[in-house]
Amino acid sequence: MSEQSVMERDHQHSQADSDVLLEVKNLKKYFPVTAGFFKRKVGDVKAVDNVSLTLKKGETFGLVGESGCGKSTTGRTILRLTNATDGQIIFDGQDITRLRGSRLRKFRQNFQMVFQDPYASLNTKMMVGHIVDEPLRNFTDKSSKQLKSQIKELLVRVGLRDTDYYKYPHEFSGGQRQRIGIARALAVNPKLIIADEPVSALDVSIQSQVLNLLKDLQEEFNLTYLFIAHDLSVVKHMSDRIGVMYLGHLVEVGSNEAIYKEPLHPYTQALTSAIPEPDPTKKKERIILEGDVPNPQNPPSGCVFHTRCPVAMPKCKEIVPQLREVRPNHEVACLLYDED
Repeated sequence: MSEQSVMERDHQHSQADSDVLLEVKNLKKYFPVTAGFFKRKVGDVKAVDNVSLTLKKGETFGLVGESGCGKSTTGRTILRLTNATDGQIIFDGQDITRLRGSRLRKFRQNFQMVFQDPYASLNTKMMVGHIVDEPLRNFTDKSSKQLKSQIKELLVRVGLRDTDYYKYPHEFSGGQRQRIGIARALAVNPKLIIADEPVSALDVSIQSQVLNLLKDLQEEFNLTYLFIAHDLSVVKHMSDRIGVMYLGHLVEVGSNEAIYKEPLHPYTQALTSAIPEPDPTKKKERIILEGDVPNPQNPPSGCVFHTRCPVAMPKCKEIVPQLREVRPNHEVACLLYDED
């Protein structure tokens, strides 16, 4: 290979790396299970097991799956709200997996979270203005007057009034409380926001307002989202790329269009078949999965989905499928697409 070709390849590689804001490699989060008087460890709940994903700057990556599949734990582990058991979390080119103390605190303003319950995530004894400016006080030396003016502007930007600065959480509706949570997340001007089921606790009539607000803010503030949800229609509306999780594993990753029009994994096919068809003249075949989700403390051998898979093969009980690209920008962890 010529020297010029090598330089062009390295330039393309560095350019691709510069587009990636977050890279998660083989992330694991196990919770120990103890028993007896001495609380001896007898096992692990494998909430997140060997998950790898990337987020490009400015995109929305949707993480979808049934309740208990490890979506929220993945988000909380990426944010370092809980420590990873194993793996790497690389944010903007720096490995933050083992950061502690002041070094971790310095990175905190780069990523924030919008929580599922807009009431439980707010301190009911604090005024809204103080709730929103609390994270900002940790990263700025602005005066109280400057902070108040900035927070009032931010409240207006998320669809509230500047006079709401002086109110308390109980004086707002669920949708308004979630707007407060969004304002708090935006206060420190983060690069990444992890939205954990941000509309699941809201009325359907309010959900679209909050989702559209998140989209508008993403464009205005150049935000990157990891959007966690179990509602497939919501994920479809919000996401550029989608990752499907099952029992702590990422089983399929692809573009929004690929996941919904041509799902490859049997689990994804079952999920998408459950999406209601708005046209009553079109008939849609529903795939009903048999059995229950296995216990994450004692997951099945081989492919974790084989106990419920309608097309499982004998080798699925023995071989753990690896996530790999089988179509352009479309990855799946399934032995049905094994080249062998």
